[in-house]
Amino acid sequence: MKKLLSVSLIVLLSACASQTTQPEVDDLNSGNNMGNTNLSGSGSGRPSYFNQLQDPNSILSKRTVYYDFDSYSVKGEYREMVLAHARLLRDNPDASIILQGNTDDRGSREYNLALGQRRADGVRNMMTLAGAGDNQIEAVSFGEEKPRALGSGESAWSQNRRTDIVYRGE
Repeated sequence: MKKLLSVSLIVLLSACASQTTQPEVDDLNSGNNMGNTNLSGSGSGRPSYFNQLQDPNSILSKRTVYYDFDSYSVKGEYREMVLAHARLLRDNPDASIILQGNTDDRGSREYNLALGQRRADGVRNMMTLAGAGDNQIEAVSFGEEKPRALGSGESAWSQNRRTDIVYRGE
């Protein structure tokens, strides 16, 4: 019985993983309104792009993509933010990030892990198409294990359906 359950779980996860699709992306290299994002070399030992990540006036301070229920399509409203981070990575080859895909608590644990991975992979695909190096980006899924808001109801669920962009070394 235990073996049958394990095999069923593997088949379910394999089926979820094979349904990954590429997000629709327009010309990602157009509309560069950030200028040159090569910000390294401040002399403090810490890359200076970290300052922009914490500046509330910079688009780079925004680092969360939110999703509709049961969706992993990156909404248009997050496009410029994702592309700004991609340009930062492109212009700073030593920079690297972790994309953390999350879900609300509806759905099975296995389904939520697969959905969180699709969300992180969707952002990763946008960034690599915009010029970020694939080796600079790690996409992981936390499923429902790292909620931003506790409780049930649309208010909490909408905060938990997200991908967070986390820079290594922060």
